[in-house]
Amino acid sequence: MANLYTHQDSNTRKTWLLMSVFFIFIIFIGWSASWYFQDSIILYVAVGFSIFMNIFSYWFSDKIVLKMAGAHPATKEKYYDLYTIVENLSITAGLPMPKVYVMDDPIPNAFATGRDKDHAVVAFTTGILKVLNKTELEGVVAHELSHIGNKDILLQTVIVVLVGFVTLISDFFFRMSFYGGNNDNREGKSGAIIVLIGIAFAILSPLVATVIQLAISRKREFLADSSGALLTRYPEGLASALEKISQHSGKMQKANHATAHMYISDPYGGKSKKISFLHKMFLTHPPAEERIKALRGF
Repeated sequence: MANLYTHQDSNTRKTWLLMSVFFIFIIFIGWSASWYFQDSIILYVAVGFSIFMNIFSYWFSDKIVLKMAGAHPATKEKYYDLYTIVENLSITAGLPMPKVYVMDDPIPNAFATGRDKDHAVVAFTTGILKVLNKTELEGVVAHELSHIGNKDILLQTVIVVLVGFVTLISDFFFRMSFYGGNNDNREGKSGAIIVLIGIAFAILSPLVATVIQLAISRKREFLADSSGALLTRYPEGLASALEKISQHSGKMQKANHATAHMYISDPYGGKSKKISFLHKMFLTHPPAEERIKALRGF
C-alpha cells in the first residue's frame, strides 16, 4: 500500500532516472555530431558537459530557480509573522528551519525548492502575505514544508535546469544541422538525415519538457495538501487559502513555464472554471476545486 515513505522513494528514483536520461540524451547528441563531423572530440565534450550539468543541477538549481523567480531573503524583522509561522511549523514537522524568501509580486503564490531538507528554501509573494489571514498562511506554509518532507523539492528543482538545457541543446543541434548540411564535403543524403534529426529535436523538445513536468505527477499536490492539513490539524485553513488564491486571475511578473510546476498555484493565473478532461491532463496543477473538495472532506 502506498504511503509517505513509498512516495519519497519514488521521488528519489524519478530524480535519478531524469538525470540518467539527460546524461544519455546529451551523449547521443554528441555522438551524432561527432559521427557527422568525423570528430571524436565532440563526443568527449558532450560526455563532459553531461556530467557537469548533472552535478551543476544538483548543487545549484535552487539558486537558479530563486533568481528566475526574483526572490530575495526575508528578514525576521520585516516579515516577523511569516518567519515565525515557518519556524513553528518546521519544529512541528521535525524539519530543519528552511531559508525564507519573498517575491515582490501582487499575485498570491508560493513554492519550495532546494536539494534536501537541510538546504531547503520556501518563497512567498508579497501578494499572498496581503491576501491571506494567519490560519490560511499557516496552511500554505504547511503545504510547502510537506513538499520538503516528502522529498518533492529536489525533483521539482532539478527538472527546471535539465529540461531547460535539453531545449537549448536541441536548438543548437537544429542550427548545427543546417550549418553542417551546407558542407559540400558531406554526402547529401547523410546531411538531409542530420537536418531531419535536428528538426525532430527542435519540435519534440518542448513536448518532452511538458511530458517530464507531468511525470512529476500532480498527485504530489494532493499529498502535500493532505500532509499540510495533518501538520496544522486544520484543513480549512489551506482550503480557504486555495479558494482565495484561485480567485486571482493575474499572471505573475516572473512567470516561467520551466518553473510553473513548482508553485502552489499556476503562476500564469486564470480564474477557477470548469475544464475538460483533455485539458486537465496537461495541467501542471490539479484544479483548485478538486483540492478544496478533498481538504474539506478530509
